[in-house]
Amino acid sequence: MASKLNISQLDFDQIKGNLKRFLSQQNTFNDYDFEGSGMSVLLDLLAYNTHYLSYNANILANEMFIDTADLRNSIVSLAKALGYTPNSPRSPVADLNIVVNNATGSTLTMPVGTKFSTTVDGQTYNFVTITSNTISPINNIYTFSNVKIYEGTYVTFQYTANTADLDQKFLIQSANADTTTLSVSVQNSASDTTTNTYTKATSITELDSTSKVYFLQEDEDGKFEVYFGDGVIGKKLEDGNIVILKYVVTNKTAANGATTFTLNGNIGGFSDTTITTNSNAANGSEAETNASVKFNAPKSYSAQDRAVTVEDYKVKVQEIYANAKSVSAWGGEDNDTPFYGRVYISIKAKSGSNLTETTKTDIVNQLKKFSIASVTPVILDPETTDIILTSNVKYDEQATTKGTETIKTDITNALTNYNDNTLNQFDGVFRYSKVIELIDDADSSILSNITTVKIRKSFTPTLSTATNYTVSFNNALYNPHSGHNSSSGGILSSTGFKVSGDTTNVYFFDDDGQGNIRRYYLANQVRTYVDNTAGTIDYSAGSLSINSVNITSVENIRGSASSVIECTVTPSSNDVVPVRNQIVNIDVTNSSFTVAADTLVGGSANAGVGYTTTSSY
Repeated sequence: MASKLNISQLDFDQIKGNLKRFLSQQNTFNDYDFEGSGMSVLLDLLAYNTHYLSYNANILANEMFIDTADLRNSIVSLAKALGYTPNSPRSPVADLNIVVNNATGSTLTMPVGTKFSTTVDGQTYNFVTITSNTISPINNIYTFSNVKIYEGTYVTFQYTANTADLDQKFLIQSANADTTTLSVSVQNSASDTTTNTYTKATSITELDSTSKVYFLQEDEDGKFEVYFGDGVIGKKLEDGNIVILKYVVTNKTAANGATTFTLNGNIGGFSDTTITTNSNAANGSEAETNASVKFNAPKSYSAQDRAVTVEDYKVKVQEIYANAKSVSAWGGEDNDTPFYGRVYISIKAKSGSNLTETTKTDIVNQLKKFSIASVTPVILDPETTDIILTSNVKYDEQATTKGTETIKTDITNALTNYNDNTLNQFDGVFRYSKVIELIDDADSSILSNITTVKIRKSFTPTLSTATNYTVSFNNALYNPHSGHNSSSGGILSSTGFKVSGDTTNVYFFDDDGQGNIRRYYLANQVRTYVDNTAGTIDYSAGSLSINSVNITSVENIRGSASSVIECTVTPSSNDVVPVRNQIVNIDVTNSSFTVAADTLVGGSANAGVGYTTTSSY
């Protein structure tokens, strides 16, 4: 009895081989195994056809599921089924106060589309307002406060509704349109200029046949399109309605960081202005990536348009603030100092530094729409814990033409990539074994490394005021026994500062190994302690509590002026874990890397006699 074809092998050669084995059991076609025969050509065709069909079937199956899909269209379509719309590019936004010096009248209006300009790296960028603002003078001073301006060009497109087209949609023409700036209005007709403003639909449960809402989706070209209700869910358009779309077309990240702005034109006919920047231009970003859509869409669906759990808040923040690289959230009950009725959120931005107060307020206000009434969202800035490495590296100089400095550069580049790709986010755990491996793999000639780890945080003192300070590492600190290393300063060191009443000496902190922080100054390189109970150090919790001290100034750090005091400690574990709003980061620049040729491999030592070793202790 003839055997069945093996349909699990879908490679071309495997398919052809299976066909040959099948044909070997019959006598009708005898030249199937001769490559020069016509039958062999037919087998090639069959194998190719089967291979192509199986490949397409496999791709089709992959594109049916959001976690395996590769094509943008498939990912967007599957996300739409989950009620998720990808984020468009975002404009950098700045916050200004504008005083119109020569204005007159009882009121003054700044219209939509008022233009400003700025320069970044020699390139000029335009900013616009997307809302109008009317003020009255106070003490004859005309001040527009907290005006938001968006980078880009403010454009308008009009379309005429045609109810014969049951699937009519209205295209946003540019792929660089910022949909958060989109305003949609519907004019009754060309002759009837009565216009109604439509808002973006967020939940269909609140809609009826008269709801003036629009829907937004990404099309197959990466652009967005607007469509309207069917008369059951959302108000239906009528023939001849004129749909008006207004939005900003942006250069995305290019103008992030802009600080100084100039009015282009005038406000109400007055051009003499004084502009103060409350917050620099920030938060410009690219369109949401495929990976981000695949990650966020299922989580957005599970949140169901409400924020109850901390995961819900993470998802909503990602939706609201497209420039978020990483988000951490935790309940007030889990805070170091419990505060019930709050949820704390920390956001690491893709570009720029900490969020401005204006941006934080906007995010909080939008989150409140999804929050339980009794819960207040609070946004905290990320805190960075720097990791300081001291690494002694041995390499085989016979296995490479590189010098020690080149190898050192390879090591620092590898660690910088580790920072960018693994750390610098809230769930980025510093894993010692991975870092050791990265150093060893930085060059094929590297034989070994002995690397020690310290961690560092800083605090900004309130100058000339007696103040208590707390520094939390949230990682256990090294203290193998009471009084460990007391004579040499324990495991704590700090940068220098001066205190009230002493203009001469520069003071530092260390610990006695018994939980006490000490304050001292150096006299002929000898520590002179002035306060043996300057604070406490909790080794198990990884926190410093510094008693009230009146700091009048801080010393330069690594040759540069500073406003902070750095505290460096030895962790109990070589793995460092970020907690809540903490982010760990290898301070590659200020870590120490010593690269030396291995003398044993080089043959200059006999059986290891005189071989130089290092220690991690």
